[in-house]
Amino acid sequence: MDAEFLSDGTVWLSPPAVSDIDAITALCQEPSIGAWTTMPVPYHRADAEKFVYDIVGPGWAARSPTWALRGAADGPVVGMIGLSPLYPRRDDETAEIGFWLSRTARGAGLMTRAARLVSTAGLDPAGLGFERLEWRAFTGNHPSAAVARRAGFRYEGLIRGGGVQRGVRRDIWVAGRLRSDPRTPSPDWPADV
Repeated sequence: MDAEFLSDGTVWLSPPAVSDIDAITALCQEPSIGAWTTMPVPYHRADAEKFVYDIVGPGWAARSPTWALRGAADGPVVGMIGLSPLYPRRDDETAEIGFWLSRTARGAGLMTRAARLVSTAGLDPAGLGFERLEWRAFTGNHPSAAVARRAGFRYEGLIRGGGVQRGVRRDIWVAGRLRSDPRTPSPDWPADV
């Protein structure tokens, strides 16, 4: 798949480029990003280089796209969002959505907008063509859960010990969105998620 640019006029999504490496490195120093992701902590410039060179480019070629989130078409990176096949040997039609956002960009609805754009592109039969998208987060990541809920993901439950973060097995929440699901916020999430 060729790199795709997405925008709704408020957020702009484009493949992260070599020119973004320093910004990615700086943003990933934010403790809350490392706390909820599996990225290396501490995060070094070499990690950002590996991400751009070894994950982003090959990912686009393998139906695993990553976008840098920007607040303007030519603006700096403020977050990251992507899709990756969840069960590549068993189910080529399911992908996991993952994202993070810088502290300074939070609270303006940018990631919800980005998640809606990426979900639409991911589920489009003429686009990436996935039939199901899955959101997963370590338990306690309420901001991520709020984005998933607003982007139309249906809460499906808790997977005990379902994720590993830097060698520690952790419980995860899971939600899904099918191609046939409405694009509206999902009302059936537990109050404590």
